[in-house]
Amino acid sequence: MGLTATLAAFAADQSLVVPADVAEVIRSGIIDVIGTMIAGRDEPVVKLVQAQLAERQSGAQEATVLLGPGRTYSADAALINATAGHALDYDDVAIGGHPSTVLVPAILAEAERLGLSGAAVLRAYLVGYEVWAELNARETDALHLKGWHPTAVYGAVGAAAAVANLHGLSAERTGAALALAGSMAAGLVANFGTMTKPFHAGRAAASGIEAVRMVARGFTAAADALEHHAGFLAALSPKGAADLRDAEVGKTLRIREAGLSIKRYPMCYSAHRTADAVLALTAQENLRAEDVAAVECTIGTAQASMLRNHAPVTGLEAKFSLEFAVASALVARRVGLRELTDEFVNQPEVRAQYGKVTVHVTDTHCPIEPVFALTDTVTIRTTTGRELHLEVRFPKGNAQLPLSLHELREKFVDCTNGAPLDSGRLFDRLCALESAGALAGGVARLAA
Repeated sequence: MGLTATLAAFAADQSLVVPADVAEVIRSGIIDVIGTMIAGRDEPVVKLVQAQLAERQSGAQEATVLLGPGRTYSADAALINATAGHALDYDDVAIGGHPSTVLVPAILAEAERLGLSGAAVLRAYLVGYEVWAELNARETDALHLKGWHPTAVYGAVGAAAAVANLHGLSAERTGAALALAGSMAAGLVANFGTMTKPFHAGRAAASGIEAVRMVARGFTAAADALEHHAGFLAALSPKGAADLRDAEVGKTLRIREAGLSIKRYPMCYSAHRTADAVLALTAQENLRAEDVAAVECTIGTAQASMLRNHAPVTGLEAKFSLEFAVASALVARRVGLRELTDEFVNQPEVRAQYGKVTVHVTDTHCPIEPVFALTDTVTIRTTTGRELHLEVRFPKGNAQLPLSLHELREKFVDCTNGAPLDSGRLFDRLCALESAGALAGGVARLAA
């Protein structure tokens, strides 16, 4: 039948049932990214996107900008909300990218416009995740090393699959939406550490909606756009080795295998193992920054490529700096929202730590998360000559080492601190999202 048609048939299936254990994983992603969207709502990149979109408004009042004034065109709401969700680099990680920050804003915007239920939201998320995961699994090489941001490219197609399910499109029309979204996908790793990276997520979410709505009007696209030798997967493939064959989709749910990894630190996930290790060793030995003479870190090739800023001077640059992760852990004993600011990054004591850090690269690969090394290692040498060593397989919050519901609530409350809503009530309502009725009025209505 062909990969595009197979994925389309899966995405169009309105009888798909979300198992209880899978629903729990999906809810965690929805809760977490709503928290990160609220936390990132006032970031400069979000304000710039809002200002840009304000110039093209046509009076559409379809979906809510999270905690924003009024309603707007659904794709624009998704663009703003997804940008906010990724602005702090605090959103979840899985299948080579950041699925929730793309899928949730797109799904919520169209579910609100169409007046659909919480159960429809969960089903659409599962569809989007599985299509994204299937595409990701077909590439053995790291897209990051070629320069592609997987969140931006796979996300656009995943969002289109999810939104097509909300619309109840036929398999044929769904295939066209996936194909169109493939032509709308883009995002460069070179833009990491700037406002453009969160905009990648925003554009992917908006593209998913635009593709579905255009196809619903009769827009056409190739029936084999994903698997064609000059199509989506082949064009992205770093070495031209993507698997273009058809496959069964949905029989075994990939979300059960890969899950969602919830971030504990608002920076690139490639640095989280190192941050965990440095924090653990400094706490174990009660080390102060002045007690540390050198820190040697070993990470994967793709991780090192993403962590490109070795002496950051802004909070945005620091999100992609292993040296900063180490420095923050040594100086502040934490790597949180308060530390990822221009002011903290430029403190002399913080900057003084960068020269202590040496980064080594290993070519090992994790079979579960191939973009990462099998393990990351940290060796701290103290001023007294002692050597402290720790190897980290999975950081806390990883799908293999998940946060408890209490820990997820703590992060959500921290992210929503200062927002004009009842955080606890919203968290509890999101935990029971599948029982929510029509979502007209947006997420804020759930907290009312």
